[in-house]
Amino acid sequence: MSGGRGIVGGWSSSWGSGGRVSRRAFVTGTFASALAGAVPLLGGPPAAAASRPRAMVLRARPTTVSLGQRTVRTWTYNDEVPGPQIRVMAGERVRAKLVNDLPAATTVHWHGIRLDFPMDGAPGFSQEATQPGKTFEYDFTVPDPGTYFYHSHVGTQPDRGLYGTLVVLDPREPLEYDEEFTVVLDDWLDGIDGTPDDALARLNASTDHDDTLRSEALGGVAAEMAHPLYLVNGQAPDTPMTFRTAPGRVVRFRVINAAADTAFRVALGGHRMTVTHTDGFPCRPVNVDTFLIGMGERYDFLTRLDSGAFPLVAVAEGKRGRAFALVRTDRRAESPPSTVQVPELTERMLAYRDLEAPSSFDLPRPSRSITVTLGMRPSGNEWTMNDKVAGDHLRLRVDRGETVRLIVDNQSPMWHPMHLHGHTFQLRLPDGGGPRKDTVNVKPRQRVHLDVLADNPGEWMFHCHNLYHQEQGMMGAIGYGPARGNTGHRPQQHDRKRKRQR
Repeated sequence: MSGGRGIVGGWSSSWGSGGRVSRRAFVTGTFASALAGAVPLLGGPPAAAASRPRAMVLRARPTTVSLGQRTVRTWTYNDEVPGPQIRVMAGERVRAKLVNDLPAATTVHWHGIRLDFPMDGAPGFSQEATQPGKTFEYDFTVPDPGTYFYHSHVGTQPDRGLYGTLVVLDPREPLEYDEEFTVVLDDWLDGIDGTPDDALARLNASTDHDDTLRSEALGGVAAEMAHPLYLVNGQAPDTPMTFRTAPGRVVRFRVINAAADTAFRVALGGHRMTVTHTDGFPCRPVNVDTFLIGMGERYDFLTRLDSGAFPLVAVAEGKRGRAFALVRTDRRAESPPSTVQVPELTERMLAYRDLEAPSSFDLPRPSRSITVTLGMRPSGNEWTMNDKVAGDHLRLRVDRGETVRLIVDNQSPMWHPMHLHGHTFQLRLPDGGGPRKDTVNVKPRQRVHLDVLADNPGEWMFHCHNLYHQEQGMMGAIGYGPARGNTGHRPQQHDRKRKRQR
């Protein structure tokens, strides 16, 4: 934050009989450089309690969960969707014991965390997957405050319920706010439309593609499939999650996209948002009405809430559905329906050009560049990096201490949310600035420049966070020094002979 200050904007609002927001007045305020008693999601321990870390168990197992009015059989951590939230202070240790009670091998990947390589949970790279009936002890220090999450990194398991949130608090928090909510967005098909493995098999075998799933904001085709449900914190729109607080309070929302194949367009009815963080790292505050969040991305925003009940809407971009929750500051206010029109969704949208890291977070200028071309083979269901697929993956060599520029050139017909393990990069904008991130959306026929400081030795996955593109081959690695003969990620087998038309 510039000078440790931020600006929040929110619209006072009321609901008319038609269910639309009617605006009255724009509110602004400034925030001092002190944390004002952040309150965690769902009434957990106060922020100060995070200074007393404790060991925890993540038990991965089949279970039955309710997603609003639907009950499904799926795989979860500790019988919850999302799994339990982990809250620690920056510089503290996370100790998590994975107990695998699944019928398949699994891991836990700590998405966005600059952790020691053996703890990354990347099968074939940092560890062998934990077999059924076995355990694995994850023990690592979290160096950077911010909003993160964890999930399985084996096959299509992330498109089940195997994910949870990791919030790393800042002991010198520069923002002042009254409380916070964590918002986890997801697309869901497991137990409704078969399993994620079934969905992958359909993609691998099909010669067709649903070209109605389109988004101008994403440059064309937006997704591989329409999921039956879209969730906020495990709840479908028919029984929405409700975030309860009091009018006039300044709230920090931590928004995580844990979906497999869906970008979301997010807005809070009747309010503007001040975006303060992207992928855990601070950016200079920017006021917007809506933002587009790709799979694996996270955004934090602040807003001052008016009195009433307000829709928190996440439209499945390019699809025909939405995730939906309520933000309630008045218990007597009428609840808007899940189909409510939210004008903010079509107003000022956040763009990467709006985001700038404070100068103290700028990375050194690169000494060399490496081009990574994203493509699709004629089979139509093999996604490539420099014409290589997972199993025979692209390896980009770096040496410790250097800064390299990755020029990611998307020559494929779809957008890709590209994610780098174990590091954050700086997305370099034409003016030379840009935000620190670990996941970036790259549109078709677009190039982006990512500066990476090689300060964390290992063999780190660099892949598309569309789960199905990853499993169809779009998986590479950044490795330090000479190759060490790692086996790499092995995608699930699929038929590469049949062509999907696009």
